[in-house]
Amino acid sequence: MSIINSKVKPFNAQAFHQGKFVSVSDKDLIGKWSVVVFYPADFTFVCPTELGDLADFYPKFQEIGVEVYSVSTDTHFTHKAWHDASETIKKINYPMVADPTGTITRNFDVMIEEEGLALRGTFVINPEGEIKVAEIHDLGIGRSASELFRKVQAAQYVANHDGEVCPAKWTPGEKTLAPSLDLVGKI
Repeated sequence: MSIINSKVKPFNAQAFHQGKFVSVSDKDLIGKWSVVVFYPADFTFVCPTELGDLADFYPKFQEIGVEVYSVSTDTHFTHKAWHDASETIKKINYPMVADPTGTITRNFDVMIEEEGLALRGTFVINPEGEIKVAEIHDLGIGRSASELFRKVQAAQYVANHDGEVCPAKWTPGEKTLAPSLDLVGKI
C-alpha cells in the first residue's frame, strides 16, 4: 500500500528548536502544510549539506505557510550538541526532531532496522495531515531544497485548483494542464 494520501500516524517527540527543547507531535502537522525530512545521523557528511540547504530556504517555506521538520534517530541532546558545534547547523531555525526509539522513522517506513538509522526520506503533508509527496533516497544521495520547494508549490497549487495538474518543471505562473480526452496523445 502506498503512503501517498495516507494520514500521518500519531507520534510524540522532543525536538531542539531555536535554542530550546520543545515537544512535537503529529497534531503539530495539522492545519498547515508541513515538510518532514528524515536523515541518517548528526555529525555526518551529506546530512549537514542538506540541512544547511534547507536552512537557507526556510524563510521561503515560511512565506508560503510551510513548517519544516528534520528528523533523525539521534536524541534532542545530540541535536543541540551538533547545533553548538557546527556553523552550518547553527543556521537551522526549524525544529530538529529526535526519534531515538525509531517510532516516527518506522511510521514513515524509512528505518534501516539493522543500523537504527533513517534513510533520506522527504514527505510533504497537507493541512489535513495527508502525505502528498514521498521521496526516499539511499544514504549517499543528497537532496535539493530548491526542488523540494517547487514540489511543495505544485502540491499547494493542485490542492487549490480542482481539475488542474502541474507538468514537469512547473513553477508558479507557468501554464498548468486540465486533463481531458482532448489531451490524450497530444502532449
